[in-house]
Amino acid sequence: MRIEGKNLQIEVNGLVVNYTDLGPDNAHVLLFVHGFPFSASMWQGQLDAFQEEYRVIAYDVRGHGQSEAGKEPFSIQLFASDLLGFMDALKIDNVALCGLSMGGYIALNTINVVPNRFDALVLCDTACSADSPEGREKRMKTVEDLGKNGIEPYAEASLAKLFAPDSLKNKAALVANIKKTILATPLKTLTKTLHALADRRDTCDTLFSIKVPVLILVGKEDGITPPEVADKMRDSIPGSELQVIPQAGHLSNLENPEVFDAHLRSFLMGVYPRSI
Repeated sequence: MRIEGKNLQIEVNGLVVNYTDLGPDNAHVLLFVHGFPFSASMWQGQLDAFQEEYRVIAYDVRGHGQSEAGKEPFSIQLFASDLLGFMDALKIDNVALCGLSMGGYIALNTINVVPNRFDALVLCDTACSADSPEGREKRMKTVEDLGKNGIEPYAEASLAKLFAPDSLKNKAALVANIKKTILATPLKTLTKTLHALADRRDTCDTLFSIKVPVLILVGKEDGITPPEVADKMRDSIPGSELQVIPQAGHLSNLENPEVFDAHLRSFLMGVYPRSI
């Protein structure tokens, strides 16, 4: 029997996973996967906006938020296995999957394994490529710096990369909340996830095989996975749609939720048409 609410817990692959599950029992399921180093709370605005029409679910990836980490080394493939295990634990066969940044990496890895479990894919501020040698080296330097200096300098430096300049200037509460989330992430989770991101495999050569409807969303001022990266993914996924979110950086769903939600709603109406 389904349990509805916030801060729920369920066992997945031997771990306790924290999640939120809202909306009508018989509605289509919209499942959100957060970026790094955040938690399911980053989707609260979308959960609120879509719960009247859809069953909306967001969960904390292992080690993040209130989900247990386990003892295994992290990998994007392990996170993908957790996602499928989470769907199985909730007895959900199919979802429209929406992932941002790391959540997009997880989504692309998962749909490659079991494409029949997904009705649609929403890829937000993400990429299909693996880290370049320079990018991997930079992540390993970050791991080293975290060990030497702790999380505070890392959190502060991350904010400048995550947000558009306008957000940094005019959305102090949002920026402060993201910094709080980063600071609350255990050091071990940060370092293990950085290794997972550095070691992730390239999925660009599999994009052509995606058969479900795909929406790609990207902040116009995203400096981490910029619009030109999203544009290349759009060109590689047959029939996919790309929308650029103005006044937004890497966290487009938080920086400009009105435009983000409007594009998502329009896309979902095409995926799940309502009878008249």
